Amino acid sequence: MNIQSIPLRTLSGEATTLGELAAGNAVLVVNVASRCGLTPQYSGLVALNRRYPGLTVVGVPCNQFMGQEPGSAGEIQEFCSTTYGVDFPLLEKTDVNGDSRHPLYAELTRTPDADGEAGDVQWNFEKFLLDPEGNVVARFRPRTEPESPEVVAAVEKHLP
Repeated sequence: MNIQSIPLRTLSGEATTLGELAAGNAVLVVNVASRCGLTPQYSGLVALNRRYPGLTVVGVPCNQFMGQEPGSAGEIQEFCSTTYGVDFPLLEKTDVNGDSRHPLYAELTRTPDADGEAGDVQWNFEKFLLDPEGNVVARFRPRTEPESPEVVAAVEKHLP
């Protein structure tokens, strides 16, 4: 199955796919949480999404890491828009690891990071970059800031 056609649900419950959300753009998929020490990375994600018209950031709320995303869909949406001005798409709360891992993350986690390691998502704010054709071209671990030189270079390289 093409990663762009994997069925997804938006935070508001609407059926969608990455292909529909990104329509020919590069995509940065990030598992997010509102009560994490890395939550301020939302600011960098918003900045990237606004800076590059050919990029679509997609946030995937996940509560698998110490329960750091416990809110309802409405609470998550309100927190993201009010606190960080998030204007990129958010998906429904999703498992990224384990037996109930979403099919999107079953595909994404096959991609190795810069050290050659694939497998489970380590923590909130792990980032996966897809080119406009839906190929996973880079993986950045949680502590890599969205506006770091390596993320920016990878994004710029894969813009349509």
